[in-house]
Amino acid sequence: MNLASTLLTTLLLTTTLTAQSPAPTEKPELLHRLLCGYQGWFNTPNDGSLNNWTHYGFDKPDRTHIDLWPDVSELTADERHDTPLKNADGTPAQVFSSAHPRTVLRHFEWMQQHQIDGVFLQRFGTVLKSSKNRAHADLVLDHVRTASRQTGRAWALMYDLSGLNQGDILTHVMQDWKHLRNTLHIHEDPHYLHHQGKPLVAVWGIGFSDDRRYSLEETAELLRFLNRNPEFGGMATLAGVPTFWRDGGRDATTDPARLDVFNLADVISPWSVGRYQTPAQAEKHITSLQPGDLAWCTQHQKTFLPVIFPGFSWRNLSAMRGQDEPLNAVPRLDGQFLWSQARARLQNGTTSLYVAMFDELDEATAIMKTTPTPPVHDTLKFVNDPHLPSDHYLWLTSQIAQALHTQTPLPKTTPPPK
Repeated sequence: MNLASTLLTTLLLTTTLTAQSPAPTEKPELLHRLLCGYQGWFNTPNDGSLNNWTHYGFDKPDRTHIDLWPDVSELTADERHDTPLKNADGTPAQVFSSAHPRTVLRHFEWMQQHQIDGVFLQRFGTVLKSSKNRAHADLVLDHVRTASRQTGRAWALMYDLSGLNQGDILTHVMQDWKHLRNTLHIHEDPHYLHHQGKPLVAVWGIGFSDDRRYSLEETAELLRFLNRNPEFGGMATLAGVPTFWRDGGRDATTDPARLDVFNLADVISPWSVGRYQTPAQAEKHITSLQPGDLAWCTQHQKTFLPVIFPGFSWRNLSAMRGQDEPLNAVPRLDGQFLWSQARARLQNGTTSLYVAMFDELDEATAIMKTTPTPPVHDTLKFVNDPHLPSDHYLWLTSQIAQALHTQTPLPKTTPPPK
């Protein structure tokens, strides 16, 4: 699909949705919602983006970024793209592109079918440095807006600051927000996510200890800009922070100013991916940290949004960097790992949940439909569950969403696969 046909398809979808989907009478609020991160960053050489195999990594022989393989069996012919890898029967293994509006809509339809309330659309600060990459990010954003209207799913923007240099927040992120707010008016979408009556914008990457080149003060300036600027502000803000954000150390900076910066946000969301590896470790981690996190948030009138994830693996991505990481580093255990986190979060007072992620194939945290029969290769290996249906993690997430919506405790073990 070339860029012209992509834009035409988007226009036709938007026209149809305007006629079929009335605006909700109330803006969606964060409370009691289960939301996923949505990367929307996958490209193929012929999808019109000019981004080649972005986040697939097939541009060189015998390599790829991804550890999970998407299930494309429901996609139409123009949504499927041949890769250099082969299935067991010798046919080309196929993937999707985030540039296709029908594919993004299909993802949102899966969310709708499984009671997932919506997404935080990731927008990476490093992408904003390139006009080509920013144009593609705008295209995916438009697909998300359209799909949100058709399916009634909520969405909000999440800036990811990873990889930015000193000064980039001012020159790239703030300028981009001016474009999104006052030119594209994204916060006026009928299904744009709100928090306590204000449209919500997330900023991920505040207060980490991993030698980030932007400063705490720059992130504070961004939060104040989004919240207080007379022309471009008026937003509620979410701070994506380290697991040990309160005490400092380990994944968090020990700079005491971090708590003052966190206090500028309306929602605190600590990152937990990779911080534990088993259900027992997850339960211990959550029961030891969440009560204190909630107490701080209550004292400072903040909302707490914890993160859960289904597993983790980045063997193929790490191999491209010359590292030897194991496949399935954090095993999914047929969903028991995800389930144990959700159960512990709900037991300890969670009112909303963030599932990382919907479509993250690189680090194998995706809950979207993935195939139990990935391609075969001598050196490349993929996480797969041949005994589970491709939508198992969507279905499991729907059970968690029901419990969250009704504030019902989850049993200790996962229900049998449907």
